[in-house]
Amino acid sequence: MPAYLDHAATTPLDPAVLEAMLPHLRDTYGNPSSGHAWGRAARAAVETAREQVAEALGVTPLEVLFTSGGTESDNIAVLGLARAARAAGRGAHVVTTAIEHRAVLAACEALRDREGFDLTVVAPGPDGVVDPERLLGAVRDDTVLVACMAANNEIGTVQPLAEIAPALRARGVALHVDAVQAFGRVPLDPSGWGVAGLALSAHKFCGPKGVGVLVLRRDVAVEPVQLGGGQERGIRSGTLDAPSIVGCGAAAALAVAAAPTEVPRLAALRDALREGLCVLDGVTLVGSAERRLPTNVAVAVAGCDGESLLAALDARGVAVSAGSACQSGAVRPSHVLTAIAADPGAGHLRLSLGRTTTAQDVATAVDAVHSAVALLRGAGGGFV
Repeated sequence: MPAYLDHAATTPLDPAVLEAMLPHLRDTYGNPSSGHAWGRAARAAVETAREQVAEALGVTPLEVLFTSGGTESDNIAVLGLARAARAAGRGAHVVTTAIEHRAVLAACEALRDREGFDLTVVAPGPDGVVDPERLLGAVRDDTVLVACMAANNEIGTVQPLAEIAPALRARGVALHVDAVQAFGRVPLDPSGWGVAGLALSAHKFCGPKGVGVLVLRRDVAVEPVQLGGGQERGIRSGTLDAPSIVGCGAAAALAVAAAPTEVPRLAALRDALREGLCVLDGVTLVGSAERRLPTNVAVAVAGCDGESLLAALDARGVAVSAGSACQSGAVRPSHVLTAIAADPGAGHLRLSLGRTTTAQDVATAVDAVHSAVALLRGAGGGFV
């Protein structure tokens, strides 16, 4: 029986989200920027979705901007916040962590390599958790931006933003949070934390692909990355994809409504999956066991390589990832595993759960991993 355990890569579209989108795919086809009846109907649908996202995150609708996904949201925040701060004469130093999503790291590196910013990259502990004191210790008088994710997309570790954010705000330093993996799974408080920017991607919480959210605090200056017709407060120009935005709003509302029951259910399944895998000799959990998403089990498998494990599990009808799926399908030591000094000789698997995951899926995955590991170790001459 097949089992899909790759929800960190993408989630299935919730049927209720599809139903919410269908009228706007068929009937409400006007441009939301147009002043006629068709346009006004599309604009009304967009604004309803904006209110749904704002309510889900505890922010105001004006602070919710729609983008094409998490990568664009991260890019707008990192590039736009840093450039605006430098233009205002506040400095040109950026701090981030070594385990950020590549959308954040690449943007920070571009600021350094192409625009002359100073960049400090803070390493996490071996458990994949960033030490707040170490991160805050990297902040200087000329620091204009800190980018720190809420939860890691590969190893599932949850970062201590409740400690980091208030300290940064007290020092007047903007904080951007990639919350793509965290939304609906761990508490987020962008307003209480005072973050400057926060990124989401709808397809990570049973919404459509190609639409994301950037929460942008009203009092922060951002230099637009994309120029054009001035949509989304002039920060993200371009015709709004009303059907997808409607789906994003519906998915956000559903995720928050489901969280009180879904999070403990998934955490129990996660723990069962971890226990079922780690009884195998040479299989160990990667990252903190305590500060972990309720949906993530990342393991190192000694005596096997990741590519062979993926192929063996795929042949058994089980979908997982080796590290992150956001790297063009390549199976290689990721920057996250390198940053925590993970065993380079082991195969690394990420198994991620979601709303459709059942206890049978977990049992299927455990049996498949046991079978695949036995096969691969046998073919390789055994495990020492």
